[in-house]
Amino acid sequence: MITTQSSDSPIKSARILSIDAFRGITFFLMVIVNELHGISGISAWLKHMPAEVDAMSFPDVVFPAFLFIVGMSIPFGIKTRISRGETSRQIIQHIFARALALITMGLFMVNAESGFDESKMLIPIATWSMLSYLAFMMIWGVYRFDNPVWNRTGKLAGMLLLLILAACYRGDQNNSWMSVQWWGILGLIGWAYLLSSLIFLLNPTRIFPLLIAILICTVYYALSHSTFSTLHLGFRFLLSQDAHAAHTTIVLSGLVCSMIFFDGAISTTIQGRFIKAVSFACSLALSAALLRPYFAISKIYATPSWCFYSAAICVGFFSVLYYLIDLKKLHSWISLFEPAAVNPLVCYLIPFIVEAIYGMTGWHSPLHQLTGAIGILACVLYAAFIFTLVAVLNRFNFKMRF
Repeated sequence: MITTQSSDSPIKSARILSIDAFRGITFFLMVIVNELHGISGISAWLKHMPAEVDAMSFPDVVFPAFLFIVGMSIPFGIKTRISRGETSRQIIQHIFARALALITMGLFMVNAESGFDESKMLIPIATWSMLSYLAFMMIWGVYRFDNPVWNRTGKLAGMLLLLILAACYRGDQNNSWMSVQWWGILGLIGWAYLLSSLIFLLNPTRIFPLLIAILICTVYYALSHSTFSTLHLGFRFLLSQDAHAAHTTIVLSGLVCSMIFFDGAISTTIQGRFIKAVSFACSLALSAALLRPYFAISKIYATPSWCFYSAAICVGFFSVLYYLIDLKKLHSWISLFEPAAVNPLVCYLIPFIVEAIYGMTGWHSPLHQLTGAIGILACVLYAAFIFTLVAVLNRFNFKMRF
């Protein structure tokens, strides 16, 4: 049962309906926009903007929303572990384990998309991809066997399967083996989650250090795109990780938003919290506007202007959700999005599993044969189908956690 808490109480382990709704809506949109890329005859604003275009489209805000929600959830996850009596060392170990899980899944998924030489592999890449998803579920699935030995056996078997798949992988002419072409959506989230969680642990009671961290991440990105980054090989490697810093600013923005609304240590009224949220959103948007002449808006390059505009939009959208759902109690409709809120990782993976099935059978997605408004409607219905499937799996307690 999902419960709400008063915004004037300290951050606790309770689930927040508006955060769950935000997560569910974001996943629903993710499924839609991932399919829209194959639909012709639709507006350019319904597809990702090219890297060199100084603009952002509707799909360009979906990934930042993922990052923002990760940030909003961090205080609740850490406070829950503190309330259980876990030590700082145990919490840090959990953070690293969770980040490693996301990074590992992201790395395998990226290498299933490109950089492989299928002719040198023992199995087709679609089968390799499907088996990797099976391994993910075996390692990070929630098991309910009475005998704990079976639970551990399933996880160990999943790890062994991943190792076998890694050994079977063959890269193309540019790489002999699996490579970090990019980290994938899950991997990028994993890195940003790791950095943001560690920053939060340094001072989990104040917002100001988080704002300083956002500033530092932005300066780091700026340095990585300056002549300074080419002066020394060591600096060049260090500063080449600019995307992680950029994505971390969005996660930290979500963390700040969460504390504005739910940290009882901030002594203010509900109206005061909304004023702080609006001020924060305006500050983010203003920062984006000031930085835009130097760093054009680009999702692909993860520029500061894109990060700050995206974070500002997320703050505004969540504020509306919080007002409607937690304050006005208009929450009967959010059950439509509950499957993803309860089981987000399975919801994310299922569309990729469907794509792997297409690859194994030689079929092609019927959605990509459609155009215009019919294609858009089909993508929406497909997302509804995915959510229905996840809801069914939830009833059988088929979940993934890490």
